[in-house]
Amino acid sequence: MLKSIFKIGSLFLGLLFLFSLKSLNETNDAFYQSSHNQIHNADTLYYPGIESNERLIRHGAYQFVYDEDHEQAKWVFYKLTPSMINGPYERRNDFREDPLVLSGTATNDDYRGSGYDRGHLMPAADMAWSAASMSESFFYSNMSPQAPSFNRGVWKRLENRVRKWALEYDSLYVITGPVLDSELNFIGTNHISIPEYYFKVVLRFKNESKESIGFLMPNEASKSELIEFAFSIDSIEQVSNIDFFKSLNDSTENQLERDVDTGIWTW
Repeated sequence: MLKSIFKIGSLFLGLLFLFSLKSLNETNDAFYQSSHNQIHNADTLYYPGIESNERLIRHGAYQFVYDEDHEQAKWVFYKLTPSMINGPYERRNDFREDPLVLSGTATNDDYRGSGYDRGHLMPAADMAWSAASMSESFFYSNMSPQAPSFNRGVWKRLENRVRKWALEYDSLYVITGPVLDSELNFIGTNHISIPEYYFKVVLRFKNESKESIGFLMPNEASKSELIEFAFSIDSIEQVSNIDFFKSLNDSTENQLERDVDTGIWTW
């Protein structure tokens, strides 16, 4: 009798767990689709300029332009809100080719034995709010060869700081990419360029106000404070040859890009 009750109880708890898991996944999927639609419909105004020979590629959690010459993204764009921070989904390390880049991306073999990390442009930790977004963050379209001491050091510190900013404001737009030029060394048979510098541009929204800040970091170890890598968006544009916030009216674009006031950001 007791064994029968125990079996029934165990079956009930198992079904309850599966129902709860299904409910969580359905809720999460709905949030993922909602965020996906918001990005597609409202946020395109803040994309960097896209050249006539470039193609915007859209995943649910991020959008990017791919550079065939360097076999990595020229830039990635994504949105962060407070509700996206500290999500329940753990890193899975399922690195794989991106099916949306029809010409092909880097592969595991390109990085194997290279001495470089598969450095995320959009951090996996920013995507813990959704199983789908976490999975997308491991496409090779979101990877770039980074020195381990950089990827796991100062770059990680900057990513952590951006997540803290996301909790302080209504939302953030983040644009990240490598500085690409024709003189770079490469890894792998697919010739994945090794950038010497990376940039990150952050646009924050709080009530009716907008403020921006840019970062430019060499692909190497550093113990310097993050504030030492802060630059105006105009400065990042000159180095990267990317026209940020091109679709905004000139006065708003100039206001966001001309100067950087590090004093209005928490460090």
